[in-house]
Amino acid sequence: MFTGIVSDVGRIESIGGAGDLRVRIGCSYDTATIDIGASIACSGVCLTVVDKSAPGPSGWFAVDVSGETVSRTADQWREGHRLNLERALKLGDELGGHIVTGHVDGVGRVVDTAADKDSTRVTFAIDRALSPFVATKGSVTIDGVSLTVNDVADDAQGTRFTINLIPHTQAVTTLGTLAVGQSVNIEIDVLARYLMRMEQVRGQ
Repeated sequence: MFTGIVSDVGRIESIGGAGDLRVRIGCSYDTATIDIGASIACSGVCLTVVDKSAPGPSGWFAVDVSGETVSRTADQWREGHRLNLERALKLGDELGGHIVTGHVDGVGRVVDTAADKDSTRVTFAIDRALSPFVATKGSVTIDGVSLTVNDVADDAQGTRFTINLIPHTQAVTTLGTLAVGQSVNIEIDVLARYLMRMEQVRGQ
């Protein structure tokens, strides 16, 4: 379980493996505090630590990424790519964002960016299947970052929604470099997912 509050920005140092990918990610975490088998959200994708560097700051950890995960997530599995990192929530931690599972529901695409005073307004396009789960002033997770939806517009092709990135968010996450055409991982609010399922069962 996560909150969508990024605690580090890592960088993919190497990728290996012919089937599932073994991905090594450089980070500023003290690896002495990371257990093998721990969960870390990597740009919104919950992955299990399978190896790590010797204790100390500015080390690395490794994760295995299945072909299924690669096929269902954004174009991020390449050397040099920066990832938003968040370690799993511990009992008693502050829930600063919203409840995030680290299970990507779909891939969105940046269709517009525009300055909005000190912030940047970003518009994303998503498939129609995710449309019922994105609501104005609701929560959404983009590349692992908890954000609030400004507005939503539906059309024949799908749905577009906008968010505002304040300077702090741009500075401490990868979202400050978003560009038109870029793909991102989308996780809908878990409460919206369960509400939709309840409505489906009720209608049967």
